[in-house]
Amino acid sequence: MQYGICPLSIVPLRCSPEESSEMMSQLLFGEHFKILESRKYWSKIRVAYDKCEGWIPNNQLLFIPKEEYEAIQKKVKCHTSDLIGYVEHNNSMLTPILLGSSINNTQSLCVNFEGNKLQGMQKKENLIKTALLYLNSPDLNGGRTPFGIDASGLTQMVYKINGYELLRNAEQQATQGEALSFVEESEAGDLAFFDNANGVIDHVGIIMDNNYIIHVNGMVRIDRIDHTGIFNNDLRNYSHKLRVIKKII
Repeated sequence: MQYGICPLSIVPLRCSPEESSEMMSQLLFGEHFKILESRKYWSKIRVAYDKCEGWIPNNQLLFIPKEEYEAIQKKVKCHTSDLIGYVEHNNSMLTPILLGSSINNTQSLCVNFEGNKLQGMQKKENLIKTALLYLNSPDLNGGRTPFGIDASGLTQMVYKINGYELLRNAEQQATQGEALSFVEESEAGDLAFFDNANGVIDHVGIIMDNNYIIHVNGMVRIDRIDHTGIFNNDLRNYSHKLRVIKKII
């Protein structure tokens, strides 16, 4: 088994080993992974954080020894809390990094970071503060950054930055936490899940105070939520049908 870490600000994680393949997710700086299969130009990986599997180009990964991978696993997680920051390498070169990047000061990356960061588990009320940093970010399937993000990417990254683990897509995330019976039982930071016409959960958002929700629909936006679902005030109709509310923390 081989191991690696992301040395760049963003690396696309694709469904198959070719540039034209759909982007299923993204790696951010400092995220580490196991290499499941290695080919001439591509490697299939499993991300340590959420067990998401996909393909990345070999020229966009940095191999690390097993001992370093295991050491990262044991560390208290630390993430950047600025929209954009920089890490400085030993040769004084800078690499830009984005909100939610992992700063573990690993030996192989050899970088120094002096920006704002959050370490360990934060209070639940901090979730909304973090979510608002993504407001107006464009909708991007597979995205996990302020420059493009999808619905489950938003919820995952907000929880990740604050020290909590969520799986990658909405259907997977819906298997986590404790179900609530009514919107009125929820509190800011809980997750609301929505299904399509076939009953498949395909959307998620973060509940805010006073029956509002922050989610991704064209962009990261704030809408009203009730027992029916999300009401889009711009369109004057319901955009998503409520399936279940989950308390994760």
